[in-house]
Amino acid sequence: MSKIHPKATLDLPSLTTSRDRTSAKREVFTVWMKSMIMNSKGCTVFDSSGGIVYRVDNYDCERSSEVYLMDRGGKVLFTILKKKYSLCKTWKGYGSTGSEERRTLFQVKKPLSFKKGESLYEVTVWTDKNQPSYFFIQGHGTSKSACNITKRLGGLIAEVKEKISSSGVSLGGDVLTMSVEPKVDHSLAVGLLVVYGLFNRNL
Repeated sequence: MSKIHPKATLDLPSLTTSRDRTSAKREVFTVWMKSMIMNSKGCTVFDSSGGIVYRVDNYDCERSSEVYLMDRGGKVLFTILKKKYSLCKTWKGYGSTGSEERRTLFQVKKPLSFKKGESLYEVTVWTDKNQPSYFFIQGHGTSKSACNITKRLGGLIAEVKEKISSSGVSLGGDVLTMSVEPKVDHSLAVGLLVVYGLFNRNL
């Protein structure tokens, strides 16, 4: 695991808690597009100190239509479901507390396109005031998981690219660096990356 993150340790406390998902500065995470659990599909997200902050474990279920983004303690932050019988491929992220009804928090849709190889996805996010915000996920680079998340009217939210070691060597297409801009919900950015991975069958 030290190859993925030089400071990584399962016992190292995370700087990011479930109650502290934003920061006033740019945050950089390491995303390993694999689960820490043997024979499980998913991904593991480390903070800058090497602590695990988010994870997805599909438990030997490939190409699932329902996945869960959890914090390091296993608390479900988002339930992500594939919308069936839709003309455009769509995934939705839901949040729930206790027995409350699931509330749609975000939706990612791949619009119909006749351009071969185009990798552009439309994102709608509903805030606490139920006012939607609109974003794009745009794939780039050679990794199937590398992408930029931007505001529809311009402005970077998060950038995901292959991680490069201190000696300048790529760690492979399944080891990524995710840079999240200030005041952006880290869990939301990771949730959108998870959906992008599901679209590309990388989870």
